[in-house]
Amino acid sequence: HGAGATFFVTEPACREFPHALEELRRSGQQLEAHGRWHTQALLLWPWREWQQIAWHPRPASDPDPHFYRPPYGGHSPLTRLFARLLRRQVVLWDSESRDWTAPKWTSETAAELARQTLERTRPGSVILLHDGPGVTPELLRPLLEGLAQRGWQAVRLSELPPQRIGLRDGLRRVWQSYGG
Repeated sequence: HGAGATFFVTEPACREFPHALEELRRSGQQLEAHGRWHTQALLLWPWREWQQIAWHPRPASDPDPHFYRPPYGGHSPLTRLFARLLRRQVVLWDSESRDWTAPKWTSETAAELARQTLERTRPGSVILLHDGPGVTPELLRPLLEGLAQRGWQAVRLSELPPQRIGLRDGLRRVWQSYGG
């Protein structure tokens, strides 16, 4: 489909799958940080959260911005301060595929998840997908085809203009992500 993507990875995944990581680099996809561990910020001591945000899969000398997507989208009172001090830009999403909700999946399940995701997608949306659920590869085709039918294409995050969200919109997005 010629789709661009940004992959937010954890340090353990990088250690476990170095060849996959290198393949993503070679293919021109964007690699960014999802944290040193996949642990919610409120469950970390401040010095551990600092380490969580400080880790990145690309060298500091890389000229692109260094993005950080907190696990579960969760923030502590220190998350944004630490990110600013570490020259990281916190990134969230506005369209959740809910691929993690499909323990048993079929092609129909994948098509339905893609349809629901497309309903919540707007120009400039950041769509959240996961690498673990078996349904994710299956829902990519109808999702990417649906984007193309709307005249949109999937791009790397660095190709999108930054968008700030307010507290109310942020809470609405969390509510929608978890089935509200």
